[in-house]
Amino acid sequence: MRRTERYPVEGASSLWQIYKTVSFWKVAKTFIVIQLARYTPFLSMKNWLYRTFLKMKIGDKTAFALMVMPDTMFPERIQVGSNTIIGYNTTILAHEYLIEEYRLGDVIIGDRVMIGANSTILPGVNIGDDAIVSAATLVNRDVPAGAFVGGNPMQIIYTKEQMDIKKSVNSKNS
Repeated sequence: MRRTERYPVEGASSLWQIYKTVSFWKVAKTFIVIQLARYTPFLSMKNWLYRTFLKMKIGDKTAFALMVMPDTMFPERIQVGSNTIIGYNTTILAHEYLIEEYRLGDVIIGDRVMIGANSTILPGVNIGDDAIVSAATLVNRDVPAGAFVGGNPMQIIYTKEQMDIKKSVNSKNS
């Protein structure tokens, strides 16, 4: 389930009315910071840029790969735990602009989470600790802690309990 706040608009589509919902200067600053971070190979610098200028909550030793695209309008609504990896070219959205409304939702990504390349995370989603999101996944609802998920739309491939069994079998066979 996604937790989003809904804001109806009248007249033109909500995206056409964007600067009634967020300041142009905030979007411009955020865009510049994100573009710098997308291309820098220095992980600690990316985290510093995100924390300092975008007010994102980023845990220790979290790694954003090249080309990750956090939300350009509401990045402060994104929280990422410690020792998490966000894969190449992943998009993390905290907003949706639709025809008759726009929606905002916090994105909370836990500790020790692995997000595969080219994934998209929609607003209002929680991804639990130790979860694995396979590459090119559309995360359109919450991911339970320890689960392995993938696909478009996202499906649970293995629950935490199934992953624990798999790990114990693999460690016995090694």
